[in-house]
Amino acid sequence: MGIFDKAKDALSGVAGKASGAASEALDKAGDVREAVGGVVEGAIDKAADAADSVTKGKFHDQIEKVKDVADKIDGQADSAAEGAVDAVSDAVEDATDAVKDATEG
Repeated sequence: MGIFDKAKDALSGVAGKASGAASEALDKAGDVREAVGGVVEGAIDKAADAADSVTKGKFHDQIEKVKDVADKIDGQADSAAEGAVDAVSDAVEDATDAVKDATEG
């Protein structure tokens, strides 16, 4: 086995480990995103309930409108985070494939 074959084998091993680590990190990022989303949603509900209670329902309709807007923004943030995780996942997959192609050829 020549030096270039050894380098290819080493590079292939590193690429595999990096791909595995990146996949694990992306899974954890997705889990964190979901957990944070639940906390934000709960906080929005609690804030709306507290405001409604303090005002004795006088501004209930306005509070509900603000809550709906906050929920919509939270949903958009969730979608953006999910898109970012997907984009990184695709980039890692593309990079792994490129390394595999380079080491096989």
